[in-house]
Amino acid sequence: MKASPTILIIASLAALMFSCSQARHKESNTVENAKSDSVSASGFISSSAAVENTKDTLHKFIRTAEMKFRVGNVAKASYAIEEMTARFGGFVTFTDLSSNIDNMSTTPISADSSLETLHFTVSNLISLRVPNIKLDTTLKTIATLIDYLDYRRIKADDVRLQYLANEITQNRVATHQVRVKTAIETKAKKLIETTRAEESLLNKQEQSDAAKISNLSLQDQINFSTINLSIYQRQEFKRWIIPNEKNIDAYKAGFGTQVLDALKFGWSILEYFIVFLVKLWGLFLFAIIIYILYRKFWHKLGIKR
Repeated sequence: MKASPTILIIASLAALMFSCSQARHKESNTVENAKSDSVSASGFISSSAAVENTKDTLHKFIRTAEMKFRVGNVAKASYAIEEMTARFGGFVTFTDLSSNIDNMSTTPISADSSLETLHFTVSNLISLRVPNIKLDTTLKTIATLIDYLDYRRIKADDVRLQYLANEITQNRVATHQVRVKTAIETKAKKLIETTRAEESLLNKQEQSDAAKISNLSLQDQINFSTINLSIYQRQEFKRWIIPNEKNIDAYKAGFGTQVLDALKFGWSILEYFIVFLVKLWGLFLFAIIIYILYRKFWHKLGIKR
């Protein structure tokens, strides 16, 4: 039994529509995945300047990034950044952890003591280098530490022409060196001419070395991206009780306090006096006995006034 042409046409159209739907669904998933990958943990879209295009063999990019942001704790964030840098195959080139004094005040709290209050902000400047292919991943990981982002700048400088110019210089100088060497060996007969040719050869060698070193430096910057970070945390304060070094008269206590201090001082004097009298009880007892004897035996002794 043969299928009719109408059924075949309908089946073909259904298969075509199904394949188109699958293609659109796959493309949509690819786009969504790309978008989700480009969103950092702090909600910022990842810059294309931080992503290396492995298919691009014509350009040579030097990628750098600069960020300033606030963290919960600068010391802990710094240790985390250093650890993740090493994990991604990079290294830290500079770090400067410091506490900056914002304000300091001294408040008298008694006649001989003061309260010192110090407001300060902890910050750290960090420079690190990571493999070029890990720049985007490193920035996304650092973003997980951010409480508040001040700014983020990413640059991708194409140094292909500069790299090519250095290679051309090296080739041109190498050709000239061969010619100068040949001239020295075959044509130079006089000492002065030979000396000048040697100096020219040395100058060309220096130019070639400079171009080579420049290319090595460029290649190093291409292979490893540089990230400069400025991180800080909320302002904190500390307090200490310190001796009052100023004139005490300028910080006299109030009248009520002075009266209370005077009463305490007077009571302490009274206590000392009572204790002193108690210590003389023997003398008082002796005086009382003498007085009693005198009154009792006065008339027996026949002593007249």
